[in-house]
Amino acid sequence: QVQLVESGGGLVQTGGSLRLSCAASGRTFSSDAMAWFRQAPGKDREFVATISWSGISTDYADSVKGRFTISRDNAKSTVFLQMNSLKPEDTAVYYCAARGRFFQSTSKSESEYTYWGQGTQVTVSS
Repeated sequence: QVQLVESGGGLVQTGGSLRLSCAASGRTFSSDAMAWFRQAPGKDREFVATISWSGISTDYADSVKGRFTISRDNAKSTVFLQMNSLKPEDTAVYYCAARGRFFQSTSKSESEYTYWGQGTQVTVSS
């Protein structure tokens, strides 16, 4: 059974930092491109960051460039999202996603991702 489990969310003040983790299980995910998406209350889910299977290629939403960093540890089947200089508009449920075995390149499109976690809440207070 394939599972993606996010952790690391919480409440933080404006300007603070959080590090999200996404642990994958059920099979190896080292050949999958991975991504983070988020959904704020009353809004559609949106792309945040994506990383290729090797970790060499990454891409970010304009709203988080320079503040967020996506990385992965294939030996531990884990993807991370380091979030710095957080703003109230970053408040959302953050979801981890995997493209599928051998879909190795990055993508900003939600429809390209097959596996999804349950999400972790991030709240940034002003």
